[in-house]
Amino acid sequence: MPTRETTIDNVRSLFDSDGFLEMLRPLVALRTESQEKNRHDELRAFLTDGIAPHLKAMGFSIGLHPNPVNAHGDFMIAERHESDDRPTILIYGHGDTVRCEPAQWRNNLDPLAVTIDGDRWYGRGTADNKGQHAINIAALRTVFDARGGRLGFNVRLILETGEEVGSPGLHEICRQHKDALAADVLIASDGPRLTADRPTIFLGSRGMVRFGLSIDLRDGAHHSGNWGGLLRNPGTILAHAIATLVDARGTILVEGLRPPPISPAVRQALADIKVGGGPDEPDIDSDWGEPGLTAEERVFGWNSLEVLAFKTGNPERPLNAIPGNASAMMQLRYVVGTDVSKLAGILRAHFDRAGLPWVKVESQISETMAATRLDPNDPWVTWAKASIAKTTGAPPAILPNLGGSIPNDAFADILGMPTIWIPHSYPGCLQHGPDEHLLGSVVRNGLGIMAGLFWDLGEK
Repeated sequence: MPTRETTIDNVRSLFDSDGFLEMLRPLVALRTESQEKNRHDELRAFLTDGIAPHLKAMGFSIGLHPNPVNAHGDFMIAERHESDDRPTILIYGHGDTVRCEPAQWRNNLDPLAVTIDGDRWYGRGTADNKGQHAINIAALRTVFDARGGRLGFNVRLILETGEEVGSPGLHEICRQHKDALAADVLIASDGPRLTADRPTIFLGSRGMVRFGLSIDLRDGAHHSGNWGGLLRNPGTILAHAIATLVDARGTILVEGLRPPPISPAVRQALADIKVGGGPDEPDIDSDWGEPGLTAEERVFGWNSLEVLAFKTGNPERPLNAIPGNASAMMQLRYVVGTDVSKLAGILRAHFDRAGLPWVKVESQISETMAATRLDPNDPWVTWAKASIAKTTGAPPAILPNLGGSIPNDAFADILGMPTIWIPHSYPGCLQHGPDEHLLGSVVRNGLGIMAGLFWDLGEK
């Protein structure tokens, strides 16, 4: 008679015998760079040839849907329905990656092959996101086999192929197929754990919006000896304008860009969280960001305003001349409770009050991804936390939201469901860069966690 323990042993044996590695290798081999315009065949093949066979082996019905946003990759929606009396979960993943850039990988590593070096499994998409949703599918299959061809619950699954270019079409697909995607809870995997050795649950993500600032005073550049002290310098003005938004220690100065106070529930959830200190991670600047907050509260419970790019003149080949224009690209990462719908107006009014009428603000500012956060006291959080603790022997870290941004609003807001994210990567995985990798130890641990979680879901 199969048990929870034997099922977890089985999925760990799958790892130990290289069964999961053999599942992952052909997925990584597909060059699914959504940033490149000529990858539609590979993106579709990831769904039809890479993932569909694993789902069909468990009796899933599968549908392929064109992206409602032209020139972007397809979506897969799959379902296995066992009983109206059993819970239904939705699983999400994305099969696209950023560019491979093979020349930038060390020691001639091939980004389209899984190369193992100690605990590291190198390859583009191993961490983001092919390896992560493959872990969940492998765990599903192990529970399915252990129970003799059933799971004990219903599964709906959506895979997209454009997350790395902002998930175009995902929100519209969720609206169009709202009934087909309805579920009691989203259980998905993306992003990093808090640390490699601590399983983590995060319940949403910070939102992200970018906006441009520019000053255009005159055509051309004028000799700084003849005109210095007589002509306004757009670079100087723009630097001062940015300094009125965020100060020299990173504190946001404009009330409309600041979040509401951190709630007691969020502060309590972050009380046993510790960020930083891992391999390949930068040292945290303890005197940066909002005063009076812990590092954990600043990244998971607060907003940050960043200067992504700043240009005036030609930095590579500067002239002895006053430039005629300057521009900057800014980014606001924000938590639930921040209203960014009137951001352009807030910025315009602020610069006018500050005596900076020359600063032009992008008139059309749209969110890339909205902020979401499930209540840390939600029953689904309690259930998932207990399941992971039962498997690992220790409670997982609970993050009210990820510090980064993912398209969780499609599920939390459009589909209206609780969202539980259980990542299988770690902060030093180098996702998006050369030498992206998973840790084999985290893969094995994650397989056990998900098998235990799916087993528990089928028990009640």
